[in-house]
Amino acid sequence: MFCIPGRPAKDLCDRHLGATRRDILRVGGSSIMGLSLGQLMQLQAASGNEGKVGGPGWNKAKRVIMVYLQGGPSHLDLWDPKQNCPDNVQSVFKNIPTQLPGVHFTENLSKLAKVNDKFTMIRSMSYTPVGLFNHTAAIYQLHTGYTADKVSPSGQLEPPSPKDFPNFGSNIIRIKPPETPMLPFVMMPRPLQESNVVNKAGTAGFLGRAYDPYYLFPPGDDLDMNKMDKINVNDLKLRDEVSRFRLVRRARLRDLINKGIPEVDKAVEKYDLNEYYKSALTLISSGKARSAFALNKEPDAVRDRYGRNTFGQCCLLARRLAEAGTRVIEVIWPKVANSDRHSWDVHTGLSKRMKNENSPMLDAGLSSLIDDLDQRGMLDETLVVCLGEFGRSPQRGVSTSGNSNTDDGRDHWPYCYTAVVAGAGIKRGYVHGESDQTASAPKTDPVHPIELLATIYHATGINPKSIVLNHLKQPRELVKADALTHLFA
Repeated sequence: MFCIPGRPAKDLCDRHLGATRRDILRVGGSSIMGLSLGQLMQLQAASGNEGKVGGPGWNKAKRVIMVYLQGGPSHLDLWDPKQNCPDNVQSVFKNIPTQLPGVHFTENLSKLAKVNDKFTMIRSMSYTPVGLFNHTAAIYQLHTGYTADKVSPSGQLEPPSPKDFPNFGSNIIRIKPPETPMLPFVMMPRPLQESNVVNKAGTAGFLGRAYDPYYLFPPGDDLDMNKMDKINVNDLKLRDEVSRFRLVRRARLRDLINKGIPEVDKAVEKYDLNEYYKSALTLISSGKARSAFALNKEPDAVRDRYGRNTFGQCCLLARRLAEAGTRVIEVIWPKVANSDRHSWDVHTGLSKRMKNENSPMLDAGLSSLIDDLDQRGMLDETLVVCLGEFGRSPQRGVSTSGNSNTDDGRDHWPYCYTAVVAGAGIKRGYVHGESDQTASAPKTDPVHPIELLATIYHATGINPKSIVLNHLKQPRELVKADALTHLFA
């Protein structure tokens, strides 16, 4: 007899979320409900590792802020500049000292250079992609921990599907929901996008829409620097004619009606409408979420410090949401990849764009976020992760992904780039790994992006190798990697 008392697509490692490992191992046949004998043995092995969690950094992060630099920033022109190298490798920008002796940034990051004693830099991020290293497949891997099943030779993917692996934030809020009535997961200010593939890896995928982020995408194009002043969160507000008590009475009435029509409940069960309704009711009645979005409550000096632009104000809003109890916040770089002006996808116009457009916004926004969290005593319980889907080619003007590049441009480069990690017990003033003389490959301690995902799960008190059932009821690990525990103090 095979017994799985629990709901499909739920974690098998946490008893309160569904079946336990002991239930899974009550097997009377070698293959049933999509589980082969080999998969069952894999689950059994995972069961043996159940107690092997903890260690440095375990469960230190009450919240996670992902600052995602979509487009792939040039590590050579930001935080891993090289000297004594060929002219077409060396950055066009001057090197400047930082708070750490012997560690240099380019002049583009003068503010971050003053606070890099508060965070860890990983200068050895590296992976080998499937197909050409273009944005969409890299975005999917970074956010889900998995390579998509269908990748074209150009690296493009199919549109989002309910069969997709979940965004890491969706996994976190399912296993560790917020402890206060607050939006659990917020994504802003635009969807993940490459060409016409929009929001791939930006959903809860096979977990169901109840675990999707709250999408805060204000109106206006990508170059509108005042987008965050146009935030509309009317869906978090009670209508004037509906009091809080009236809303609660409506909820009770709805529950009574649903008890009388089980057929309807059964018909909509897969849409997790009850989860939607409960979350919406709590949020609206408390008003806490709506208050968190009120950027105009911040002093002008604070808003100016973060930067009066979309990215800067998103970083400020991320801090406000974290204070209010949001578990996961993702700030996506506000300019889509494969575009000009403010984008990190610098195939052309690198020197002007990085000097005058994207770098100043990154420098002010990220440095203010880390310093502000630290000053407020929040950094010890907030994990901040900042990186792109890859770096840029060491040599300017060469083609590595089928794109054309000018002498003032760099192509895609996944083999070596830099990530920044701060808070939740992460070492301060630490540089992990080292790139070679041309920043082409890690010289020491390479780190795969999915190892960084495993570290995020670890910091939130979730075993990275916890098992979840996908849309076919097949067991899958959250991520097939170990946490980088040596990054923690």
